Amino acid sequence: MDGTLANLALFLIATFAAALVAALSGFAFGLVAAAIWLQTMTPVQAATLIIAYGLLVQGYAVWKLRRALQWDCVWPFLLGGAIGVPIGVTLLNFVSPAHLKMAVGLFLCAYSIYGLARPIVRPVAGGGAPLDAMIGALNGLVAGATGLAGIVVAVWCNVRGWSKDTQRAVFQPVGVATFIMCAIGAGLQGAVTRDTTLLFVIGLPALLAGTWIGFKLYGRVDETGFRKIVLIVLLLAGVGLVV
Repeated sequence: MDGTLANLALFLIATFAAALVAALSGFAFGLVAAAIWLQTMTPVQAATLIIAYGLLVQGYAVWKLRRALQWDCVWPFLLGGAIGVPIGVTLLNFVSPAHLKMAVGLFLCAYSIYGLARPIVRPVAGGGAPLDAMIGALNGLVAGATGLAGIVVAVWCNVRGWSKDTQRAVFQPVGVATFIMCAIGAGLQGAVTRDTTLLFVIGLPALLAGTWIGFKLYGRVDETGFRKIVLIVLLLAGVGLVV
């Protein structure tokens, strides 16, 4: 990235905004950050910083929600994700990434518009650990193919009609696990450079400020408001993938 004052200011603003959205909704840090970062830095730098910052934001969120964690609900998604991520990465060798992103984007747009148009939605009953593991595998596949960690699980939690704390206590640990898998891959490929490390340090204050404000806002949102926030973020994610 060109280290001009304007570019650094843009980087800090994007970092703050992405952290705020991620802390408020529980996901989509990479979606918000990449939309601006890719204007001034390489895709490798952006991906590496998304993984590093994503781990911090998601990890802090898991710690904040630790009392709501139910590992009996989480482990099937984690197991499925461990299977799905390498499949998603491998799939990129045979299918156009643009087509995959278009398909996922159209689904997210359709689902979120439908959800926003229907203020009252009857929760869907779950199918137990096997179905949750399948959802986790699909989530891992999408994450490996598009870089969006936790999107499918967030949709599933929303469909189930769980409380906002229960939803985040499920899809955030899944997001952390996915980011860890991606971080290991980035480290093995030598993506962590001196310039990227310097940017990481520079952006930390903005990241921490956005995360703190995001969680303050989250505490003031009721169940209906949180559902709408998730649907809006999913809609923006879908539009971003399609465009």
